[in-house]
Amino acid sequence: MSIGMDRRALLLGAAAAGLTLWTGDALAAPFASRRIAVTVRGAGRDVLLIPGLASGPGIWNRVLAALPGYRFHLVHVRGFAGLASDANGGGPLIQPLADEIARYVTSAGLKRPAVVGHSMGGTLALMLALKGRAGRVMVVDMLPAGAAMVGGTASGLGFLADQLSGYLTGTVAGRRYLAQMVAQAPGAKGSDPDVIANALRDLANIDLGPQLPRLSAPLEVVYAVGSDPQQAAAITRRFRAAYAGAKGAVLKSVGPSGHMVMADQPARFHALLKDFLRG
Repeated sequence: MSIGMDRRALLLGAAAAGLTLWTGDALAAPFASRRIAVTVRGAGRDVLLIPGLASGPGIWNRVLAALPGYRFHLVHVRGFAGLASDANGGGPLIQPLADEIARYVTSAGLKRPAVVGHSMGGTLALMLALKGRAGRVMVVDMLPAGAAMVGGTASGLGFLADQLSGYLTGTVAGRRYLAQMVAQAPGAKGSDPDVIANALRDLANIDLGPQLPRLSAPLEVVYAVGSDPQQAAAITRRFRAAYAGAKGAVLKSVGPSGHMVMADQPARFHALLKDFLRG
C-alpha cells in the first residue's frame, strides 16, 4: 500500500480505532462550553490531553493508569464519541475549538501546561502553543498540514475538501454515506457525521508549517511507522521535512504501529510520554 493511501486511510479512518468512551470518577472543571467538555483526573502537574477525529477521552485510558502523579485535563470535542454537537454542528470548527481550549486554560487558571494531542488533537495542540498557552507540546502522528497526511497540500486539496464537505453534509447521498461510514467504524457510535465532515474540511485547509519558526514551547513529535523499512524511512523523511521549521523539535518514531500509537504500542508510548512530561 502506498504511503499516501495509508495516510488517507488513517486520517479518514481515525474514528475506526480506540474510540471507547472514557469512564470513571472525574471532577468536572468549572467551565461551560458549547464546543468542548473537559473532565479532570488526578493530582499534580497539569497536562491537557486532546484526542483526534471522532475520538473521545477513552483513547487516553491507559495513559491515566500508567502515569500517576499528574492532573490530566481530558478534552472531549462536542459531536464526537457520544456528545451532542451543539455549536460544532456547522461552520468553521478547528479554529473555534483551539480558541475554546485556550479559554479553558485561562478559565482553569493553568500556567502553560503540557499539552498532548493525537491526530486532529495534535493540530489543536500546536495552535494552542502558537497562542502561547502551552509550556511544552507533544504531537502524536500528525503533520503541520492536515492535507500532507494524505500526500497533498492545503492549497492543492483545500478546494477539493470544501467540495467534499459540501457533498457529505449537503446532499442526501453524501449524508447517508458518511453516516454509514461512522456507523461501521468500531467505537465511533455517537459521533456526528456533520462534525466529522467539518473537521476533515478544516484540516485539509490548515497548514501550520510556516508558523513553526515562532513556536517557543518545546515540541516533541511522535509518529507511527509500519514494519516495512522503506515505507518507514519515507514517513520519517516526510515528518522531518514538515517539522524542520520548529527549532529544537524532537521527532521519535514508534512502530510497528498504525495511527493509534497509544493503543498499538502502549508501553513504548507511555515511556516516551513519561520522559516528555518530566521535561
